[in-house]
Amino acid sequence: MNAAGTRYIGPTGFDPIFNKVANWLPRLGISVAGSRLLAVRGRKSGEWRTTMVNLLVDADGVRYLVAPRGNTQWVRNLRAAGSGELRLGRSTETFTAVEVADADKVPVLRLYLQKWGWEVGRFFEGVTKDATDTELTDIAPGFPVFRIA
Repeated sequence: MNAAGTRYIGPTGFDPIFNKVANWLPRLGISVAGSRLLAVRGRKSGEWRTTMVNLLVDADGVRYLVAPRGNTQWVRNLRAAGSGELRLGRSTETFTAVEVADADKVPVLRLYLQKWGWEVGRFFEGVTKDATDTELTDIAPGFPVFRIA
């Protein structure tokens, strides 16, 4: 695995086609297991950039965004902007984001893998929801996590 700040798994094979189709679902108001269209202003252009994300809600109602592919463009843009929008159909929710410290990511990553491991497991390089806390701690720097406020 690359260093935490540089870990990025880009789209391959059919991913670009799948992503284009999947990005239309939230636009149409269809949420698959909590998915939303994330909109964040580009850090250089200032233009809105969108991508589908899995909105994770824990037992206490705290909401998170996890970047299974690592340091993606949406992660870099969200770090720079500090805020964005979650869209579903005609509904738009403005939010602020706080990046979660690596030491606090273990329960979030475990819950994320429990809920979406079937979809994003390949990006976790063999680490599953059944991983030890130590294994999740070891990979945490490569998986940006944001708490949504």
